[in-house]
Amino acid sequence: MKRILFVAATLCAVLCLSLLPAQGAVLTLPNGLVTLGVNPDGSLDDVGANVGLSLSGVGDALIPGCPCESWGVQASGVTGYVGPQVGNSNIVTDSFSNTATTAVSTTHLGTLPDLQVVQSFGPSASSMLFQDTVTITNLGTGILTDLQYARAMDWDVPPTEFNEFVTIAGWPASALLHSGDNGFATPFVSPLTISCPADSNFTACGPDDHGAYFIFGFGALAPGESKTFKIFYGADYSIAAALSDLGVVGAEVYSLGMSNTPDGPTLGTPGTFIFGFSGVGGTPLPSVPEPGTILLMGTGLAVVGLIRKRFTR
Repeated sequence: MKRILFVAATLCAVLCLSLLPAQGAVLTLPNGLVTLGVNPDGSLDDVGANVGLSLSGVGDALIPGCPCESWGVQASGVTGYVGPQVGNSNIVTDSFSNTATTAVSTTHLGTLPDLQVVQSFGPSASSMLFQDTVTITNLGTGILTDLQYARAMDWDVPPTEFNEFVTIAGWPASALLHSGDNGFATPFVSPLTISCPADSNFTACGPDDHGAYFIFGFGALAPGESKTFKIFYGADYSIAAALSDLGVVGAEVYSLGMSNTPDGPTLGTPGTFIFGFSGVGGTPLPSVPEPGTILLMGTGLAVVGLIRKRFTR
């Protein structure tokens, strides 16, 4: 009898665990300065851990107010989107795995299972940016037409959450169909804008409670074909440093979120938050060394100068 009860209890425990929602992950860059909350479906804002996108010493610029970050995909007239706030429409999560610095989410469209989306998060070439490598694959035998991918996030930049300045740049990237500052958007459903111009570049628009919303178009996807591009998430302690970070990774389209402090819209202090894309048909930002690299280079040159001076006496 005890054996039967033990087996029953074990089966119940396994079943109950299988019914629990999948846990998200909190990733931290090797320098310990930037953290990112990732859900199993590939959206951001890990509600359980209360982490969106955080910069050490400044705070989190995504999770305050609402977990309003989402993504969506559509092809051949079939649409799906997902995010903690907008809910789940037609996105099925196949698998999710993570380490302390990486996470991989694999999903597909529920009514178009031939369309697979793999999002692989991890450190980038910039020490202040995470990289999400997005690979969309046609697993079927027919052509998928009019492939589009959308991503939206609501900036809530500390210390003036719900009252920030937003920059959007990258037009005219060939794959960029639409952009706006409606960070609360349900992908492919909501209007593009809240108070800033749609489908155009703008700098430090605001202040307002807004964010960034991008829609990209990649045309047709043949059987077995994949489309890969990259998304970057991170933050730095000024606009100049943030642009340097984006240049290091070759970002082509991006949004910056700055606080409504006296130097927020002009200098980006105390923190500038970053959301960018590459592989979308735009012109990469010029690559310049990150501030830490510049410091090391300067120190190295100074040492070389001292050595040369010593040996030329």
